[in-house]
Amino acid sequence: MKANRSILGGLIATSLIAASGCATILNDENQSINVTSSTGESFNFSVDGQSYEGPTIVSIKRAKADKFIVSETDGCNKQTLVPAKVDSKFWINILTGGVFGSTTDYSTEEMWAYDTSVVVSCKN
Repeated sequence: MKANRSILGGLIATSLIAASGCATILNDENQSINVTSSTGESFNFSVDGQSYEGPTIVSIKRAKADKFIVSETDGCNKQTLVPAKVDSKFWINILTGGVFGSTTDYSTEEMWAYDTSVVVSCKN
């Protein structure tokens, strides 16, 4: 009887882990990105409508959509693309958690990641 409880407990624990998304557990809702200029000088920009003075580290919400760094400084590219890509943790989850875990990752959008460092092209 005790052996059956242990097996049942192990199956329940495994099911709970498999049902939760790996990327959802390991990734925050937001991701930090280091934004710098190609000249190393300070510049003003915005991401998702939030204004910043760079170089700086910004925290952006993970989403399926690409992000754009919109420069407000003369001599810098007006827009720099920050493409969304599937985080490698999601693929691990497909192998270990199957459909349930990957569905959780997809629905929370925490399966998406961005480059950790972005350089905005500026002229001296």
